[in-house]
Amino acid sequence: MPFVLGVDSSAHATTVELRDVDSGELFGEGASRYTDAESRAAEQDPLMWWNALVDARRDAGGALGVNAVAVAAQTPGLVLLDGDAQVIRPAVLRADPDVARIADSLVGALGGREAWTEASGSVPDASFSVARLAWLRRAEPDEFARIAKVMSPHDWLTFRLSRKIVTDRGDASTTGFFSPREGEWRPELLGLVDPDKSWGPCLPRVLDASAAAGDREGVTIAAGTGSTMAAALGVALRPRDVLVSFEHGTVFSLRERATEDVTGRVAGLADATGRFLPTVRSSDALSLLEAFAGVLGVDASRFDRLALEAPPGARGVTLMPAEPQQPGRPARPGVLTGFDVGASPSLIARAAVEGVAHRVLDDIDALRQADVPVGGRLVILGGARSHALSQVLADLSRRPVALPKGDRVVAGACVLGAAALHGAPPGDIATAWRLDRARELEPNPSADAEELRAAYKRAAADRKA
Repeated sequence: MPFVLGVDSSAHATTVELRDVDSGELFGEGASRYTDAESRAAEQDPLMWWNALVDARRDAGGALGVNAVAVAAQTPGLVLLDGDAQVIRPAVLRADPDVARIADSLVGALGGREAWTEASGSVPDASFSVARLAWLRRAEPDEFARIAKVMSPHDWLTFRLSRKIVTDRGDASTTGFFSPREGEWRPELLGLVDPDKSWGPCLPRVLDASAAAGDREGVTIAAGTGSTMAAALGVALRPRDVLVSFEHGTVFSLRERATEDVTGRVAGLADATGRFLPTVRSSDALSLLEAFAGVLGVDASRFDRLALEAPPGARGVTLMPAEPQQPGRPARPGVLTGFDVGASPSLIARAAVEGVAHRVLDDIDALRQADVPVGGRLVILGGARSHALSQVLADLSRRPVALPKGDRVVAGACVLGAAALHGAPPGDIATAWRLDRARELEPNPSADAEELRAAYKRAAADRKA
């Protein structure tokens, strides 16, 4: 029986799954978590990811052989190699205000937002590799001068497995110097970083999703992809569907043509299959709810129950979450309005949950405004950590929400491994494995979603006034 090993390498842990290549049946799981200090670091040693992959593989059943391996890893991230293929410095995962300012200057240097969306599908912010490279040139010129290869975390792990420097179009689209529409690198954009450097040889070869990067002792190594693209495969996302990932703080959809949003609100990313993933960076919903639970002195389960005990609308108590924090920008607090001494803990909990749900619906509206069709399934990853949030989102959207189980990023990586082994389209494999199966949560028909949305928008307008 052939097996595939899928890998999800995040900023906090590495998770793996062993699945049957033909049926997708799950045979084993493993995980290796980093220490708290390591997981919160702005920079990480890539060797830590490799060691965690080895440990997670052992945890999943090290004696069981596999026929294919595929890696999905955190985006964004920047890994740099020298001429001897050695890592130059720790991988850059998070940005500071200096990188944010440099991103702004790059936008102006090319001629503005419209020029960037036409060239790379997105308006770069501090999370894009192009801004981080520009920052490195100024902050660490000696390290910058040694750069021979520019890679993402998933690229580097695939390189360790296959000894080939490759990527896929999905992860490439998060760099700021790749055109999703054309499916090609745009090395001339890196000329804004350093006009004297020959950037073409520094970039990985872009492979199709069903292509193999190489072979390791008879095991097929897939090209892999970024975590967002793997999640789309892991739920068998279809055009017009919307996926809300509370775990990654993103809201995105799948479509057949490129999205180029000059406002910068929607990033015009590519998926791993030849289609496109217009993506909105959303609020860190789960952290916000955990913070409110801490203020109320309750655990997550009790917080959920409190929120569900209160009536829709929380009797006028409203949370206006802060705008999604841009990478490298200072966090801005949200605002709780309509609060008085008579507000009970259940009303506060309900207001927090509704505020987050309204912000998610704002994100979906941003996709609509960018001409992205969003009338398909509404899929939530991370919803199991807050039943109240999932229910309120169903109520306010007036549509069922699908709640898949398990780590769908690693499931998507398994799909890519099977695709590379069989040379088959990964979307077909995800469908054949029935990865679209999920428990559905129906909206409560008694909730007046239209009035609740209108009240929230009035509160938002009052705050801006």
